[in-house]
Order: sequence, then C-alpha cells, then structure tokens
Amino acid sequence: MTLSSDTRGGSTVGILLAAGEGRRMGRPKALMSDPDGTSWLLRACAALDVGGCDAVTVVLGAAAAEARELLADVPVDVIVAPDWRSGMSASLRAGLGFLVEGDAALLHLVDLPDVGSEVVARVLTATPAGDPRAALARAAYAGVPGHPVLLGRHHWPGVLSSAAGDQGARRYLAEHPPELVECGDLATGVDVDHLPASS
Repeated sequence: MTLSSDTRGGSTVGILLAAGEGRRMGRPKALMSDPDGTSWLLRACAALDVGGCDAVTVVLGAAAAEARELLADVPVDVIVAPDWRSGMSASLRAGLGFLVEGDAALLHLVDLPDVGSEVVARVLTATPAGDPRAALARAAYAGVPGHPVLLGRHHWPGVLSSAAGDQGARRYLAEHPPELVECGDLATGVDVDHLPASS
C-alpha cells in the first residue's frame, strides 16, 4: 500500500466493509447490484477513490471468492475477515488491523448505494490540518448520524477495544461524539438492508 500526503495534511485510507451475507436480501451484499447492473461493491470503491481517499481497503466475508473476482481490475487492497459471521465488529477489526500506514481511516458500508464521492469528499474536509490522526467525524443526513465515518489513528485503539458483535464503532462514538458533517443535500444515507433490491 502506498499512501501520499495531500492538502488535508495527512493520508487517509478508505475502508469498505462488505462482508455481510445479506440474509434479508437473500444474497451477500458484496454481490448486489442495481436493476441496471451497477455493482454496489464497485460503486462504493469508486466513491472512496474519487472522493479523495489515498488508498482503499475492502473487507470481504460472505462470498469472498466471487466478490474478489469483481475487484480483479480495481486498484484496492482486499482482505477477508476470518470471523465475519460474528458481525460488523469483526470486519472493522480486520480492516483497521490491516493498516500499517495512514493517519486516518474513512469507514464506508457497501449497502449505502446513494452515498457517492461527493459525500466522501465533504466528510474528508473534517480532517484537522494540524493533526489528522485526531480526526473524528461522520456524515449526517438531516441531522441523523450515518456513514461514512472518519477515524483518526489516535482513535483506533479505543474503537477496537469497544467493538463487539454488530456494534462496530457505535459504542466508541457514543462516548466520544464526532463532528457531524451534514450531507443531506447530497444523499439520503439510507441503507437497503431491509428493502428489496434487484441484483
């Protein structure tokens, strides 16, 4: 992984959590697509890349082999969370644990199909110029906190120690309120975990 510092004053790795098996959908989320055939996985990777992340890491789990084929020509790092069935915290631990370099991580979810590069770029503006490792921010939609979430390196140990089951970073963020970056004019931020989708 090669990272470069930019005008934000540090380097940020986009981490795409795409390990879920999509029980309610009947298909792993990494393999879902729009009715027109647009892959959620590829679109989310592009959003992180175009939005300004210096590198992208994709965390897979369910149907990892098939999802990896979709990413064959995409310049991302791909890892598989061995205990992905235990919930989002397993994917989060795998993603952050993989990072050797980087001052901050931008966590994104594969099942947010209307969250694009404009949202990513806006959340990244919350990176403090003095010390990006202290960044703590997340997108909000009409005031409701959502994803992506920007975590400076200083916060990673706390996030990892509090992550459990499907909670991910939720407990840590409740105890350490992040800066909310309003993005409701750009997207709804609604996940489709409970909604029918064509694939």
